Amino acid sequence: MAGLNGPPRSISSSRGRPLIINVWASWCGPCRAEAASLERLAWSEAGSRYVVIGISIDDDRDAALRWLRHSNATVSHYIDYRLTLEHMLGASTVPLTVLLDAGGRVVARFSGAREWDSVESIRTIERAFAGAGEARSRSAPE
Repeated sequence: MAGLNGPPRSISSSRGRPLIINVWASWCGPCRAEAASLERLAWSEAGSRYVVIGISIDDDRDAALRWLRHSNATVSHYIDYRLTLEHMLGASTVPLTVLLDAGGRVVARFSGAREWDSVESIRTIERAFAGAGEARSRSAPE
């Protein structure tokens, strides 16, 4: 992934920790509306258990960078020029937030904007990751 506010990196570099990926665009009003709550989640005690990143699907890198500067983003954001991740994650609309477990498997997808640092959203995230762990342990051979 090409870095917007940091160096480039691969998605696989986050393996070993649950990952919350927010797919957004600078021209998307709902994406802009939820951005601050993702920042607060990332820096909260609950969010410290996860890696939170953003992936812009903007065609214009400068537009994405302007929005990040305007929003005072501190979590890592990347740009998906070739739409590889957009297609891989199934981002037919934005915003889209995808949860990947520590092994890199998708455990949940959420379309539309949310208040990600709300008690309800944090519970939803925790249930999704807990359910993924339970499903793996049930399917593991004894």
